[in-house]
Amino acid sequence: MRDVFIIGSKGIPARYGGFETFVEQLVRYKKSKDIKYHVACMGDTFHEFEYRGCHCFQIKVPNIGSAKAVWYDIAAFLFCLKYICRHTVESPIIYVLACRIGPFAGFLKRRIYHLGGRLFVNPDGHEWKRAKWNKFIRKYWKYSEKLMVKHSDLLICDSKNIESYIQNSYKCYRPKTAYIAYGADVANSRILDEDETLLAWYGKWNLTPQEYYLIVGRFVPENNYETMIREFMRSKTKKKLAIISNVEENPFYQNLKEKTGFDKDKRIVFCQTVYEKQLLKKVRENAWGYLHGHEVGGTNPSLLEALGSTKVNLLLDVGFNREVGEDAALYWTKKKGSLSSLIQKAEELDDTERDVLGSKAKRRILTAYSLEQIAKDYEALFLG
Repeated sequence: MRDVFIIGSKGIPARYGGFETFVEQLVRYKKSKDIKYHVACMGDTFHEFEYRGCHCFQIKVPNIGSAKAVWYDIAAFLFCLKYICRHTVESPIIYVLACRIGPFAGFLKRRIYHLGGRLFVNPDGHEWKRAKWNKFIRKYWKYSEKLMVKHSDLLICDSKNIESYIQNSYKCYRPKTAYIAYGADVANSRILDEDETLLAWYGKWNLTPQEYYLIVGRFVPENNYETMIREFMRSKTKKKLAIISNVEENPFYQNLKEKTGFDKDKRIVFCQTVYEKQLLKKVRENAWGYLHGHEVGGTNPSLLEALGSTKVNLLLDVGFNREVGEDAALYWTKKKGSLSSLIQKAEELDDTERDVLGSKAKRRILTAYSLEQIAKDYEALFLG
């Protein structure tokens, strides 16, 4: 039996977030009986519970601002060490998602080595580039990344671009890396067009199938909401822009409203969050097009889900997104007029052209990002 302890996601069951979605998929599609997953979850109290055969442990984390994630990862790591010692776990793997605890990595690695285990790390994307952090925090993230690379036994990259970056930027450490992407499925939603829940959702937001563009993702600056909203407002489309995001918890929303005046454009609709997976998949399927502005990070699960569900996908032209979308999507830049022109192009596509793009997108998921294959690759790596 191989015990794998996963640290760094907010936990499962997943709502939004790349790591959360990844861990949910890893647990859901597990096939090997020789692996036991243990997953850290962030919460207000400490308790342990089972979820889909996985041992979950909730870590109580104080509200200490930007240091909260660092505290959480260290506390979760220390819990794992105690659990491994208490249950005499042989050859454990602690898999840390993101590079937040680099200054402590040397000490923690020595502890896990002493217990006969190994330290695996997912370096995520360029956390030190995220606009939400001030320059001092960005310097910390970059330094932390360096030390995580130095002390890890294996870095599992979800993007070939990230793997290349790690190998080139940290040659001096001779990092051992592996590439395993995230996954998505292409099965149609089980919800029918006449479903009452779906119709109620459309009624609540005054939306009509095929008469809206869609954005799904965290409402943060580096996802380029400002560019997408400004360009949509600049476009002449009569369709709406439905934004499914956690804006009710985010001060960035108010700031952006003041800068762009999007509240005066009746085409732009903020639809809060949708946690019911089949409903969200149906909303994706019924969108005229999907806008994706992520530029920091590796393979993004929301992009994979869009390619598996939405025919026309309009992606920010950066390496991560090109790697995933290839010729199955359309691309825009942050240059003024780029996205608004692309929206006009999307409006002019006929049904055949839309179907061709949709078929290419689903084929891309099936050949490179199937959930079953991703889970299988991880199990082979953990057992190898």
